[in-house]
Amino acid sequence: MADIINLLPDNIANQIAAGEVIQRPASAVKELLENAVDAGATEIQLIIKDAGKELVQVIDNGGGMSETDARMCFERHATSKIQSIDDLFQITTMGFRGEALASIAAVSQVELKTRKRGSEVGTYVEIDNSFVQKQEPCQTAEGTSIAMKNLFFNVPARRNFLKSNAAEMRHIVDEFIRVAMAFPQLQFSLTSNNQQLFHLEKGSLKQRIVAILGQHYNARLVSVKETTDYMNVYGFVGKPETAKKTRGDQFFFVNNRFIKSSYLNHAVMNAFADIIPADSFPLYVLFIDVNPEHVDINVHPTKQEIKFDDEKLMYAFVQSAVKHSLAQFSITATLDFDLDPNIQALDAVSKPFTAQQQQESTQSSLYKSFTQANQAHMIDKSSNSSNLKHWKDLYEPAGNSDNYTTSAYTVEPEPETRPAVTYESQPHATASVIDERWQDTPKDQKVPVQIQQQYILSQIKSGFILIDQQAAHERILYERYQRALVEAPMATQQSLFPQTLQLPPADAALISEMLGDLQTLGYDLEPFGNNTFVVRGTPADIQNNNNQATIENLLEQFKNFSHELKVNPREQLIRSMARNNAIPTGKVLAAREMQNIIDELFACSMPNVAPGGKFTFISFKLTDLARMFERGN
Repeated sequence: MADIINLLPDNIANQIAAGEVIQRPASAVKELLENAVDAGATEIQLIIKDAGKELVQVIDNGGGMSETDARMCFERHATSKIQSIDDLFQITTMGFRGEALASIAAVSQVELKTRKRGSEVGTYVEIDNSFVQKQEPCQTAEGTSIAMKNLFFNVPARRNFLKSNAAEMRHIVDEFIRVAMAFPQLQFSLTSNNQQLFHLEKGSLKQRIVAILGQHYNARLVSVKETTDYMNVYGFVGKPETAKKTRGDQFFFVNNRFIKSSYLNHAVMNAFADIIPADSFPLYVLFIDVNPEHVDINVHPTKQEIKFDDEKLMYAFVQSAVKHSLAQFSITATLDFDLDPNIQALDAVSKPFTAQQQQESTQSSLYKSFTQANQAHMIDKSSNSSNLKHWKDLYEPAGNSDNYTTSAYTVEPEPETRPAVTYESQPHATASVIDERWQDTPKDQKVPVQIQQQYILSQIKSGFILIDQQAAHERILYERYQRALVEAPMATQQSLFPQTLQLPPADAALISEMLGDLQTLGYDLEPFGNNTFVVRGTPADIQNNNNQATIENLLEQFKNFSHELKVNPREQLIRSMARNNAIPTGKVLAAREMQNIIDELFACSMPNVAPGGKFTFISFKLTDLARMFERGN
């Protein structure tokens, strides 16, 4: 019987191994940038074409390589960073596996130019599908330039699994930001399709954070710094107002290596627990310096997941450091009271306190007992005790007490076909008041009721339904945007004074990919250069003059959906717009607005759920209610 086990050829073995290291263009970006940092470079350029599918090139001014090293670096398990097994537990550099360049060469066409410092001539190496095609001397600057071309050209099945250019570019920007954030003392630049997205000069950590995330963070960062014998924690956290609905602006670095740790993230979230909403995520850029002996970084191919020998201690240190910084800078929770417009409209608030009313008030014995010295405990025996019964007169306009009423429940006027119902002279909106309102309304013209500025109650033949106003409006907008993309563009309301938006480079690259669909959905946006856009118009149904906040929130929602859902960018965009523009919880609605939501919701093709799967309404039958009330019998 013939033998059936054979050794794989090197090029095939390398392609299989490459699947562990190079999953997409961003994987190569990470490895090449880290190699440039380890080479001692002070200036690093990243050049991208076609979201990395055509070209990923990294140019650095580091130490360069000799002729032998330039050839050896593409061999599997070839590295300059490990000499013995003990070195695995003292890793302080970035890449160390010795497989990155071999994996890149196995799935692309690679050109390497390098010159060692002090050498007069450099080396050029050309590799195709793991085979060296050319190696010769060349003239080049000190340092290294490595270009990865036509990724997965020899594995077309894997190339087909790559996402859209916008998605792949977003991953590349993420990897670039993580390396650039970790080394603010180095200069970085990123160019995509001949357009420069980032140019980051050398500077402090705060300057690097502001340059990457945006100038509006400049005055919204709180410094964190704790030093102990076991570990050091330093960096910045954002003030509570910078908290967002997505986790995007959260960075942990251990010994300058970016990591993902839900455990340490929980420590930071606990530190912010009392000062931001439960569904928000704080900004933080935190560095942990710890002896490499206490960390195992070789537990994941990308080295983004690590293990600590004492996780509870790390958790306590991080949480304590963040809490201490927030307390030191007096970052505490604030209360925001919304003034009721009905109260502001009362006579006691809106009308002036006339001289006659002042005189009448100051002549009362009750007023004198509180204003004269040492009289607060005194009771005027000569005065009739019944005078004290009129102390309420101090708070009522003189001569108008008979006409003074308190509005308990008011419904805004309806169209002629739907008469409004108004209740007055009731100190509180009790259950009996609501019951009377239902009885006075004709059966076929029931007026919807808003509950806690969150739900809409509407009567139906078999009972009633309870509608979530935000989820319902999200479904309405979602189907409206769907029709706009398929049938006809939405109407645009042109701005009298166009606004200029300055976005972070990552967001500017993202919105550039969506410009066509945004214009179909009613946005009139034009690139203005240098990560700036001019907003000349917005969708006609959006009533918001703050275009900066609206578009920033839209981008946050888009990124949130990108992480949660595997759908195409168009679907992500309309879901993001629907959620971003939906009526929020807490908004007071007039009866006419509530009825419009009900009518439009049940005209939708799928009225029972929002795009994210949340129920838009729940129905209650009279028979169910009767059964619930009879349980006590």
